[in-house]
Order: sequence, then C-alpha cells, then structure tokens
Amino acid sequence: MTGTDSIRIMIIDDHPVVRVGLASMLSTQPGIIVAASASSGREALAVLETITPDVILMDLRMPGMSGMDTIRAINLRPSPPRIIVLTSFDTDEDIYQAVGAGAQGYVLKDTPQDRLLEAIRLVHARKRYFPADIAARLTERMARSNLTPREHQVLQLVAKGLTNKEIGRAFGISDNTARNHVNSIIEKLEVSDRTEAATIAMRQGLVSMNG
Repeated sequence: MTGTDSIRIMIIDDHPVVRVGLASMLSTQPGIIVAASASSGREALAVLETITPDVILMDLRMPGMSGMDTIRAINLRPSPPRIIVLTSFDTDEDIYQAVGAGAQGYVLKDTPQDRLLEAIRLVHARKRYFPADIAARLTERMARSNLTPREHQVLQLVAKGLTNKEIGRAFGISDNTARNHVNSIIEKLEVSDRTEAATIAMRQGLVSMNG
C-alpha cells in the first residue's frame, strides 16, 4: 500500500500500556498508520472531531462512557470509521451487545498478531471479522428470543436467589405476575427451572452480581 492507501487506525483503551503496545506493534506493519489514540469514549469522540481514522480498535470496559455507548455514538457520525472490539471480555452478552451497537469485528486481546492484522484488513475492506468460536456463540445468542426490559430486571433478582414473592415486592407487582415473568424467562432461555436460568444468565453475562 502507498501512504495514501494506508489503513489509518485509532486505538481506544484506558490502559496506557495497551495503547502503547498496540501502537508500537501496528506501526511496524506495512500499510498501517496509527493515526490517534484515546483513553476513554469521551476523549475518543473529541479526537474524532479532528481526525478520521478508517478502523477503530477499542476496549469495552472503560471508565465513564461505556464501550457500548461509545460504539453507538461513533456510528451516529457521518461516514463512521469501522469498529473492532479488542477486549478481554467474551461473554455471550458482551458479543451480542457489541454487534448490536454496531461493531464490525470482535477480537480478544490474547489473539495472535497475524489474526489481529487479518481482522483489521477484512473490516477495512467492508467485511466483518468474528473468530469461529465467537461467531458460533453470537449465532446461538441471537437465536434466543430477546428478554423484555422487565424480564432482564426480574432475571437479575432470580440470579440473586429471590423468591417470586420477594420479586413481586421489589417491583410492586403481584406474586402471580412475578411468577409469569419467571416462567417467560425460563421459556425464552430454553432452560428447565429458575436455577438453571440463573446459571445460564451469569455464564452468558445477562446479569451482573455486582448490580
């Protein structure tokens, strides 16, 4: 590639060592230019007012503006850069939400260098890049019926071990309504009972035990 044909990269990650390491590695590759970096979503949006990269490599977990919100905000821009999520987190829900927000690729930070470069070039070529295991999990997650916002809230309490009565009290709804929500969740997640629903939800990242 000539200089004008080079892929201009922006790196968004709150860890300086990651930003410097990626920039150092990518800068040695023919046809790739590291045009900018940012330590947060808000800083990235400010930088994008002055430069236009072709491809963004970004983490999901950052202080302040979340990775998902950053992806959505970037995609609201005219002719937005292509986005590859580069993260240590690989729950089914992280993958699903990132793709839903508009990411065109999803790569883990322990991915070999040649695979990362392949991802960059494919995404720059207006294609998508999801490793086979990530793609399979994304397909499985997308095949499941989406839970409603209320069902997500109920599932959070199911995962914490609350009974239908306690869930009803928490949301100001009847025990029967709470039970209907739980039954709907069990059906949509294709599990046999609330215990399995909680286990699946935590494994896939549908709920956080910190919340």
